[in-house]
Amino acid sequence: MASEVLWYIIPREGAYPWEPEGRRPVDLAYLQQLAGTVERLGFSGALLATDLHDVWPLGSALAAATSPRFQPLLAVHPGLISPTLLAKMALTFDTLFGPRLRFNVVNGSTKTLREYGLDVEHDARYDLSAEYWSIVKRLTAGEVFDHKGRFYDLKNAGASFGDLRPVQRPHVPLWFGGSSAPGIEMAAEHVDVYLTWGEPPHLLKEKLERVRERAAAHGRTLRIGLRLHLIVRDTEDEAWAAADRLLDVTSDATYARQLGDRTGEDGVGWQRQFRQHGGRVPAKARELEVHPNLWPGMSLFRPGPGTAVVGSTAQVVERLKEYEDLGVDTFILSGNPLLEEAYRVAETVLPALGVRP
Repeated sequence: MASEVLWYIIPREGAYPWEPEGRRPVDLAYLQQLAGTVERLGFSGALLATDLHDVWPLGSALAAATSPRFQPLLAVHPGLISPTLLAKMALTFDTLFGPRLRFNVVNGSTKTLREYGLDVEHDARYDLSAEYWSIVKRLTAGEVFDHKGRFYDLKNAGASFGDLRPVQRPHVPLWFGGSSAPGIEMAAEHVDVYLTWGEPPHLLKEKLERVRERAAAHGRTLRIGLRLHLIVRDTEDEAWAAADRLLDVTSDATYARQLGDRTGEDGVGWQRQFRQHGGRVPAKARELEVHPNLWPGMSLFRPGPGTAVVGSTAQVVERLKEYEDLGVDTFILSGNPLLEEAYRVAETVLPALGVRP
């Protein structure tokens, strides 16, 4: 049984929101409706990604409209703000809304982070991340301390927090995905839940074995989470027809943007996904099927996790259970539109995973 299933919430919503005509208007009321629906359907929370909106005001707005059952997973790039300030924000969030905050550690790409004034190459990003999150963990655990490291020199960190005390123990949980050797090492030593994008099970098995081996070297064990898109329908043919339609409605401009110049794209996780289709747009979606019901085609027209499970309800459940057999105990799922597909997945897939409203 999956111990946890989360959904996905971003303000870019619709049947195919990477195209203007496939996008619907989204405002605060809509996002709060979506969060409330996710909570009522039995999901334990949602990943709030680094999309159009900053995750802190978005997370606060959704937490205010839901109960502590809804646990937001906020995607945060280490290094963009002080770790002391981030810890204070986290403690404030939990004080106001209860013990529900989790951090999704996003190391990003060198090219993207330069927009924010952070110029750190691939391997150094993980060194920065390890130091950054070790500080945040100690501060959200209530410690007051001095720290002198490669990137940060702190004096009496946490002393100004006053009566702002930890709500979660031992600290605000860290979720993280990284496929490179430095990323896996950082995860093994510092995070609570190791996240990965969808891959054929034999490839994922190899990666998870490395993760567990490195975690054991640090005397630790990690939970394993998997981020997947679902295209689930009553029949397999209907599901693949829905995938075909996504290819048909995507513009040449979107394909060119998504598959074009990748100078500066140094994320190993993205590279592993890209190799599954090689930048080729097929005539039919199923031409890219890399494992039964596993389709890497989502990355042809959207950034981030690009693997979908495509099939009937029984087939989708079978694939998810195949991942559970590898040790995955947490799923972060999505479908388009996010609102309607949350209902579809909750009514068809979640009961088979032991999740009830």
